[in-house]
Amino acid sequence: MPRTNARIVLLTSYLPNYQLFETWAGRHGHQIVLVVTPSGSTDGRYGDADLVGGLGKGASLLISGKLRTVVAPVIAALAPDLVISAAFSRLIPQEILDIPTYGALNLHPSVLPAGRGPNPMRLVYEGAETIGATLHRTEAEFDTGAVLSQRERPLPDDPSGPALLAGWLAMFAEVIEEGTAKALAGEPGTPQDPARASYAPAFTAAECSVDFTEPAAVICRKVAALNLLTPRAVVRLPDYEGTIRQARVAASGGGESPGTVLTRHTDGWTVQAADHAVRLVAS
Repeated sequence: MPRTNARIVLLTSYLPNYQLFETWAGRHGHQIVLVVTPSGSTDGRYGDADLVGGLGKGASLLISGKLRTVVAPVIAALAPDLVISAAFSRLIPQEILDIPTYGALNLHPSVLPAGRGPNPMRLVYEGAETIGATLHRTEAEFDTGAVLSQRERPLPDDPSGPALLAGWLAMFAEVIEEGTAKALAGEPGTPQDPARASYAPAFTAAECSVDFTEPAAVICRKVAALNLLTPRAVVRLPDYEGTIRQARVAASGGGESPGTVLTRHTDGWTVQAADHAVRLVAS
């Protein structure tokens, strides 16, 4: 019989991930006894402010980056069955990993072992034709533990940050459902193959700048990867230098030099790329 009434500690910096786990816990009779978030984000993409306002009634939130000295003793006192991390940018110390009865798990937005590290969106940026999700056991190093569940789907036909995020959230719900059931049944998971591993570091400032000498489809894919959660794609035009919200291949264009502004719109521009034009929407 599936286990119910499991006690869960969730480590996250991102409200939609909390909401996914809250829905899962309610469906199975589990209880999220504590949510832990660090005191501020390391990369500006997400932080604890949304969590403070978005937690369910009666939920307990601990805001601290002191995982060994502050967070570990609190978790130990709660005697959880599972500790689960998702969009949590800190390495989880062994003092926490040793606490939960059924182990510690991590939700990662790639098909591990590909795309380990802080920026799985890099896989899309560099040309991947799919996105993926993995729930795995947490070990001492980032994203290296045995896999409990995975999903992989093609990129949307018209990629954008919101479209990619919607696809990821749908897969997250699926791997959470499957992987937590395996963990609570005591299944160890499947070890990752280190020979297939790749690392996905954060984007550099140069990578955030749109290069109009590239093909239009490449530009649109890169902008989608950069703008998953907040606009970070930067354009430099004669009358504007700053972030854009979206890019898509335009029907018009051709013959002008890459970077030429073909049309100015109330919400952005159409600009010549290497092959076609791109329609840019200002952020």
